[in-house]
Amino acid sequence: MSDRPPSARHGTRRLGHRLLQLYVGLVVFAVSEALILQARLGVMPWDVLQQGLITHVGLTMGTWSIIIGVCVLLLWIPLRQKPGVGTVSNAIVIGLVLDPALRLLPAPESIGWRAAYLLGGILLNGIATAAYIGARLGPGPRDGLMTGLVARTGRSVRSVRTAIEVTVVVVGWLLGGNLGIGTVVFALAIGPVVHVALPRLTVPDDRAGRR
Repeated sequence: MSDRPPSARHGTRRLGHRLLQLYVGLVVFAVSEALILQARLGVMPWDVLQQGLITHVGLTMGTWSIIIGVCVLLLWIPLRQKPGVGTVSNAIVIGLVLDPALRLLPAPESIGWRAAYLLGGILLNGIATAAYIGARLGPGPRDGLMTGLVARTGRSVRSVRTAIEVTVVVVGWLLGGNLGIGTVVFALAIGPVVHVALPRLTVPDDRAGRR
């Protein structure tokens, strides 16, 4: 039998659960992003920006996802956000999975399947975002910006997330990114989806119960 105390074994299992939730969330996020891209009805707000940068510089969607993630971390400084293992994982894993997912997912031709890709991608994206934030191992660079602004302004997750997405869309469109109806739907819908899913997927803090 293990001579470790029950509290230590419980803590190890809880950490394993959090890590699993983190990485499943990140992989699902990348797949959901690929679904929306392959729907060809307008891309996610951050992908409008990435497409605009590809137009001017080149590289791939996955590569720009990593580069932008690192740049967004600089905006954490005035918000006093602290990165964690989830932050670094987010910046790397999503970008690494995105390009292979785009190659593997077939691009549908019918409008029905394209709409299904879009709506399914938005729903999965919101759940995946809540999953890796809820793992409490550090939010992703973009979501750390969101949660930092929520903490500093007192606004809801829904309103702050929507404001960020709309801003990114405008900048990306000015750079030549692909703006479509899917982009508008995503920008308006993702905040409410995360707002509903985040409380349900947040792993409880054991320390709170011991106070």
